[in-house]
Amino acid sequence: MDMSALRADLEGIRIEDNDKIVLQKSRDFYWYSPLLKRQLDHVTGDLVVSPRNELELIRVLKACFRHDIPVTPRGTGTGNYGQAMPLSGGVVLSLAELNDIREITPGRVVCGPGVICSDLDKAAREQSGQELRMHPSTAHTATVGGFIAGGSGGVGSISWGGLRDFGNIIRLRVVTMEAEPRVLDLTGEDLHKVTHAYGTNGIITEIEMPLAPAYDWVDAIVGFDTFGQAAAYANQLARQDGILTKLISVVSAPCPFDYFKRHQKFLKEGQSVVMVMVAAHSYDAFCAFSARAGGEIVFDASTAGDLKGLPPVFELAWNHTTLRALRVDPAWTYLQVLYPFPNQLELAEKMDRMFEGELISHLEFVRFDGDITCFGLPLIRFTTEERLEEIMDLHNANGCPIFNPHRYTLEEGGMKQTDEIQLAFKREADPKGLLNPGKMIAWDDPDYDFNSGEVWLFKGLKQAS
Repeated sequence: MDMSALRADLEGIRIEDNDKIVLQKSRDFYWYSPLLKRQLDHVTGDLVVSPRNELELIRVLKACFRHDIPVTPRGTGTGNYGQAMPLSGGVVLSLAELNDIREITPGRVVCGPGVICSDLDKAAREQSGQELRMHPSTAHTATVGGFIAGGSGGVGSISWGGLRDFGNIIRLRVVTMEAEPRVLDLTGEDLHKVTHAYGTNGIITEIEMPLAPAYDWVDAIVGFDTFGQAAAYANQLARQDGILTKLISVVSAPCPFDYFKRHQKFLKEGQSVVMVMVAAHSYDAFCAFSARAGGEIVFDASTAGDLKGLPPVFELAWNHTTLRALRVDPAWTYLQVLYPFPNQLELAEKMDRMFEGELISHLEFVRFDGDITCFGLPLIRFTTEERLEEIMDLHNANGCPIFNPHRYTLEEGGMKQTDEIQLAFKREADPKGLLNPGKMIAWDDPDYDFNSGEVWLFKGLKQAS
């Protein structure tokens, strides 16, 4: 790769070539997985390039296309699967400078991809009394563009479903990587060509998303003697149409007491918990429902007194649960599991019993295809790669599909089905395959079987008839 020629073409655009900084910016949270840590520890880019606007971004893509230099887009690197890591070296494209909030109107916001989720939420609240429908547990560090390109749902999915559900993204502005890059405005079905695609199908430069009315959310933790009781309560709470919630997360003992260190004084050893964000106007109803269901509200942020030093409960949930455990005991890793409706409780409890001592159950309740179900992010005590694969195989065999967080490709992770329409769009938007290479099997393997029988979280696109 002729990096000196690239530098000349990019004069005036911010470039970072300090080896330590380039290495840092070539990383995400891949080390959640001991398999990915072994495979990706050596990965680094050659340069970090930080365009300040879309015109500079187009210059970068045009120059890299001319010199055949790979480009891996990056937000703040809070993903967990190596999706922001430059497997082929080249340019790490930081989109952090494209962080302007361009418009907030009733029901929608328009912004650059580099805006931090919590900053966007704060601005929407202050300017219009609205908030994002959903955000990752890393809201205080993750960018909106990174969330769309690498995420699938999060805090708020109990009400609004996943990012790729129709209506949760309105429009994306995307730049292609060609000799003369094009700027495309994608809406409707076309959005699915680039959401959760790790930047393999174009670089997002503008986002239009819907907003929801903002509420005062009360953090609460409800304690139970057993995981089964906690899961049943959460499942019932998620179906209370009159109680407005933004988060319902179940974490089995011993994780809460052992690993939620800042909240430990509120918890009991051996207690499984349900973490809830409930709207203030629903709080009395929430308390009454919890009492009827036999739950003990062990933490209530509205009455707990001084909250200094306490993270919000959403920073104990989703992928933060794994992070809390890893900080105390690095032997933990995790899985991503779907417990299909309507047997979600039965399946979750079956897996909880099957791997006693190796697995700590963790459920995130979500709205999925119009029904309430739960995804699993269970902690797994890692011993060997063979045992980890065996545990995943047993989940699949028992009707609990695994979306493998120990793989860095779109298809192997199972989160997104790369189908023929998406592949055709990549051929159009990235004809040399320079955008985040190595992440899409279907691009590298012309014999890839789209009808492999795998279970996909995201449905494939359909050719219009």
